Amino acid sequence: MSTYDTLIIGAGMSGLAAGIRLAYFDQKVCICERHSTIGGLNSFYRLRGRDFDVGLHAVTNFTPKGAKKGPLAVLLRQLRMAWDDLALAPQIGSAVAFPGIELKFNNDPKYLQSEIEKLFPQQKDNFQRLLDKIAGYDDLNAEMFTLSTRQILGETISDPLLIEMILCPLMWYGNAREDDMDWGQFSIMFRAIFLEGMARPFRGVRLILKNLVRKFRELGGELKLRSGIAKIHVDGERAAGVVLDNGQELAAKVILSSAGVVETLRLCDDLSSAEPARAGQLSFVETVSVLDRSPQKMGYDRTIVFFNDSPKFHWQRPHDQLIDVRTGVICSPNNFRYAPDEGELPDNMIRITALADFDRWQALSPEQYQLEKLRGYDAVVGSAVRFVPDFRSYVIDTDMFTPTTIRRFTWHDNGAVYGAPEKRLDGQTHLKNLFLCGTDQGYVGIIGSIISGISMANMHCLKAGGG
Repeated sequence: MSTYDTLIIGAGMSGLAAGIRLAYFDQKVCICERHSTIGGLNSFYRLRGRDFDVGLHAVTNFTPKGAKKGPLAVLLRQLRMAWDDLALAPQIGSAVAFPGIELKFNNDPKYLQSEIEKLFPQQKDNFQRLLDKIAGYDDLNAEMFTLSTRQILGETISDPLLIEMILCPLMWYGNAREDDMDWGQFSIMFRAIFLEGMARPFRGVRLILKNLVRKFRELGGELKLRSGIAKIHVDGERAAGVVLDNGQELAAKVILSSAGVVETLRLCDDLSSAEPARAGQLSFVETVSVLDRSPQKMGYDRTIVFFNDSPKFHWQRPHDQLIDVRTGVICSPNNFRYAPDEGELPDNMIRITALADFDRWQALSPEQYQLEKLRGYDAVVGSAVRFVPDFRSYVIDTDMFTPTTIRRFTWHDNGAVYGAPEKRLDGQTHLKNLFLCGTDQGYVGIIGSIISGISMANMHCLKAGGG
């Protein structure tokens, strides 16, 4: 039986980052991934001669090259990577679009502030109060993390519409709770999107994953693809090792799982002694439209548009329908400020994400599934073009993924993109040497996931034996 210092479940962003960090300290590390490809939700695929990203719209927490502060700078130092390893191109500019009003923002926080002062002049001082509260948020205070964001916003901002417009992009990019949001998650996402900003590598998520895997392997790390975990064997208060789907057994001093809290605990053969965890409910569909011209040539110059078709933001699982098209995210990977020497992307694309119900998609027959994908594409795009130029006559190719696709590649119950609503900020489980990283630890997004892997590796796996 092979024995490792740390065994990591899942080759997503957090798992790969944790593996790199530990390999720097000469740990014997193995990452086990159920699928034949890496990345989890933030991955990529090739279809009909075209490359498609999955998950990644934009990297949040952007800071320019040379910056010494912020999560991106921390990540680069901890993994000993260069800024050019990510080669991030900043967004052109994005917006939150509600009926009759559009709140624009970019990577300059002062621009957002000026837009709010223009659209909501009575809220100038209140918005500054909100900024002060976010600046005072203590990342280490677990009690502050779970406070109600809606309550805090209601006590700070007096215009209900501005509250909903601020919540919309932050919930879309990192909230596992329905209707409300943990104050800690809100503060993290506010900083990531509005105070730091968004960017994208010219080559998309492939570049990030390629460089993470390359560095992990150069440091001697072992990556096992097509090696799903069938069971975590428990001996007393510790995890002794794992059994793979093919029956192979691996032993480890510490196990770090990015599979999600519900999914990880279910693997343990002493599940009855674990503290119960509730699975997330929020899943998505996403349409991809390939155009015969650049989005800017047809009048779409936004990087991302977060839209909602009424003054009240809708953030719930749509139990009575396959897709809820009332709200969504529209993104074009073409609308970033790429370096002149990189040229233009090989394809012109617009991606649109909408809320969806996993159970209803899962219950469809194969024939119904394909039919509902066609209907769903039309419904999602039809809803989105109320807020951006109608691009449907320029479409030359399409694709769409659903909650069942997300379930297949992340293994999350309900295809829950942001995992369980209750996060485990310390990464601990009921076992002294089994820890969580990634979505259910509490950090989201590309940079957040990588930081989660680094911080949990530092906190738990660099201690002899864990615990």
